[in-house]
Amino acid sequence: MTQVHVELADRSYLVHIGAGVRHQLADAVAEIGARRAVVVSARPADQTPDPGVPYQVVPARDGEADKTLATVHDLCRRFTEAGLNRGDVVVAVGGGTTTDTVGLAAALYHRGTAVIHLPTTLLAQVDASVGGKTAVNLPEGKNLVGAYWQPRAVFCDTDYLSTLPPREWTNGYGEIARCHFIGAGDLRGRPTEEQISASVARKAEIVSADERDSGLRHLLNYGHTLGHALELATGFALRHGEAVAIGTVFVGILAGELGRIDRARVDEHLAVVRHYDLPWQLPAGLRADTLIDLMRLDKKSTGGLAFVLDGPHGAELVRDVPESVVAHCLATMPRR
Repeated sequence: MTQVHVELADRSYLVHIGAGVRHQLADAVAEIGARRAVVVSARPADQTPDPGVPYQVVPARDGEADKTLATVHDLCRRFTEAGLNRGDVVVAVGGGTTTDTVGLAAALYHRGTAVIHLPTTLLAQVDASVGGKTAVNLPEGKNLVGAYWQPRAVFCDTDYLSTLPPREWTNGYGEIARCHFIGAGDLRGRPTEEQISASVARKAEIVSADERDSGLRHLLNYGHTLGHALELATGFALRHGEAVAIGTVFVGILAGELGRIDRARVDEHLAVVRHYDLPWQLPAGLRADTLIDLMRLDKKSTGGLAFVLDGPHGAELVRDVPESVVAHCLATMPRR
């Protein structure tokens, strides 16, 4: 088992990574002092551990379709029906869309109720469940309504991963691949638990230094500007990690076009993405102007197009990238 400490003063917490760590849930609940819990779970009952206090289970479904304000409203009503008060705890069991949505509901309920995450997918374990960003989607864009609400603990139980279909592994590898370019090191070929731990450790470093996205935390959005646009443009036919993988290849091309990196480093973006057998080509039929309009909705944008790009001093946020250059790079990407 590995533990990663997210250092945030009185909001610090541990991320526990390894086989069977979900069975430590009751200890974490006891530390909070909660008298009751609501467990919001997208997994079968036998995969939902006992929190050690009286609790109710609220079924959930992973997926972008339920990552909405309507779901948050329904969850808060269920918390009320269960008699949950501000000293109690919410437990989220599921993938990244579940931890995002439940985290936002916990942030809003009684203006802040403790939440513990048990991420059950590779993508949620390496990224979504850690860092305190909670959000839901609007029809106009991804993650446009949210709050910062740090969990009290995260349990990345690798036993959950044995239940995943192949495409969910691919989905998670998209986030691991982008970690290669934001300081996590080359994770290719390392055991799964080590790849999760290294990804979480790098995210913890960044979040501890910049909890509220004022600077350094922008690095975590590497590949996400185009990635989010692709999710929306395809009606989420592309999964998040798949879209981020394509976005990672794109920002390599864009950084090369802007003279920030050399040809070898551009090619390295494609090599890392292909190592994980991730998609790397733009879907056929998507217009560049449509994608550019969607990329303008990115939360990093202040009017122009903004991307996290590799460069001589590592990755950094670059604002006001010329639309003509973005369009040219989109046009040069292969399509499938």
